[in-house]
Amino acid sequence: MITTLTRPESGTGRSERHRLSVVGGLAALSLDAMASVAYGPEAIVIVLAVAGGAGLGFTLPVTLAIAVLLGVLTLSYRQVIAAFPDGGGAYGVSRTYLGRRASLVAAASLIVDYVLNVAVSVAAGVAALTSAFPGLLPYTLWLCLGVLALVTGVNLRGIAESARVFVVPTVIYVGAILTVIVAGLFRSGPAAAVVAPDHARNLQTVGVLLLLKAFANGCAALTGVEAIANAVPSFRKPRVRRAQHAEIALGGLLGVMLLGIAVLIGKFAIHPVDGVTVLSQVTTAALGDGFGFYLVQFSTVVLLALAANTSFGGLPVLAQLLAKHNKLPHVFALRAERQVYRYGVGFLAITAAVLLVITDGDMNTLVPLFAIGVFVGFTLSQVGMVRHWRRTRPSGWRGKATLNGFGALLTGAAAIVVTTTKFGEGGWLIVVALPLLVAAMEWVERSYRRIGERLGLGLTPAPPRPHRSLVIVPVHTVSRLTRDALAAALSLGDQVEAVHVVHPDDEHAARDFVADWEKWHPEVTLIQLHDERRRLGEPLVEHLRTVGDRHVFVLIAEVEPEHWWQRILQNQRGGVLARALRRRSDAVVCRMRFRLTTR
Repeated sequence: MITTLTRPESGTGRSERHRLSVVGGLAALSLDAMASVAYGPEAIVIVLAVAGGAGLGFTLPVTLAIAVLLGVLTLSYRQVIAAFPDGGGAYGVSRTYLGRRASLVAAASLIVDYVLNVAVSVAAGVAALTSAFPGLLPYTLWLCLGVLALVTGVNLRGIAESARVFVVPTVIYVGAILTVIVAGLFRSGPAAAVVAPDHARNLQTVGVLLLLKAFANGCAALTGVEAIANAVPSFRKPRVRRAQHAEIALGGLLGVMLLGIAVLIGKFAIHPVDGVTVLSQVTTAALGDGFGFYLVQFSTVVLLALAANTSFGGLPVLAQLLAKHNKLPHVFALRAERQVYRYGVGFLAITAAVLLVITDGDMNTLVPLFAIGVFVGFTLSQVGMVRHWRRTRPSGWRGKATLNGFGALLTGAAAIVVTTTKFGEGGWLIVVALPLLVAAMEWVERSYRRIGERLGLGLTPAPPRPHRSLVIVPVHTVSRLTRDALAAALSLGDQVEAVHVVHPDDEHAARDFVADWEKWHPEVTLIQLHDERRRLGEPLVEHLRTVGDRHVFVLIAEVEPEHWWQRILQNQRGGVLARALRRRSDAVVCRMRFRLTTR
């Protein structure tokens, strides 16, 4: 006989309310990509500036190439969302079409990128803050950890709640950047003075390698594009359609902002200046140095600090998918009441905090590590989608496969250039970390496989048969706690024994206890175990070896205090017994709580 119990619809409604709308998805999962407008164009300009004015003239063409790649990735991930509604992004595509090893490489690259995104975003936001207020510079690390704790706390309340918190700063930031672009396009000259470019130092000619390096540096602006595809289960129903709309909106907004800023860089002859960001110079030229300038700067600081939320929306969902596939411990698949994968959130926060502590919150130390992993994932995802089209062959599959193949070529080239140019700046750490993560996931998978073999998973076992059972109740006093424990034990098994461990200096108290037991006469056998070495759990373990071929239950009765701070006063004996029994016996350990209430 099979009985099925279904939760009421109200529970499902509450679950859906904790999921994302399209706007909420942009706020919760796209802050990383949105905030990259603050450092993506600057990364291009810094590389091209070594060739002086001739090099800076290629800012718009390089940005246009990145925008083309962004369009390819956006359309590709729109298809990934439809093909893999359970999330996973590059991991899901690679697992289905490229094989187990490639999927683990994709997963490892995504994990590394998510962790680095948190560390870099927090460090960049704090760096912008300390640039405006130099007096805070000595407290950089503490500010980083404080911002990280704030973002972590918000995400532990639920991804939809975090989306509501971040919608307002996201809208302000996007509105401010678009205002800068529109105002700058309509100006014939800068609204306020900008530092004049110095083209006297043309240290390098413009060559293919320089352009490739600028392209690779600027591609840092594309990190976060995959986050929506990784977190499709976090959206409200219909999940696929909402996630696709969010992906298209992200690609469109990011492309417009990147190209707009690149146009203004050329129009106002912006170039790198120590202590002044490229975005700050563009804002000054477009809006002047009044209220609008400070609004853009403040919204940029806030969004850079909060851009870490992209990882908090994406990595826990990816981790739960990996856990379901036995690549990570199954604890990562557990959801809390607010639909939060709190173990994934905790892992991400702790790992990012360690990175911040190691680097003392220095953004320049973290940035060389950034974006290497994500391009590996991009490339695997694109190649996997080519195989998807070749295998499924829907209408127009050749054009779609060509698009993904072109994307794979671009992202693969970017991955090679980024890795080679940043290898000596710390990129080698990522090259080492990726295979280590792959090896760790393979070890977890092998461990679960061995456990499954021992448990006979996938096989049909013989029907269960009843066995003679023995319930043992550790006791040391006669009380209501003892009474309730024995009553529960008599309901559980065929035979019940009360066991009392006696130490050398407890002989007198033990005799009194026996007298009280006989006076009480509970009709349960009392066994006293004398131990000269004053052990608590081991005598009971040794006694279990003498009970023969029976199913043994050990029922440990414990006091549940009224207040959490009273726990240190209670339950110490029960914990010691439970640990000893679980380590050294096959008994089923049951811990029964006696709740203390104020009368």
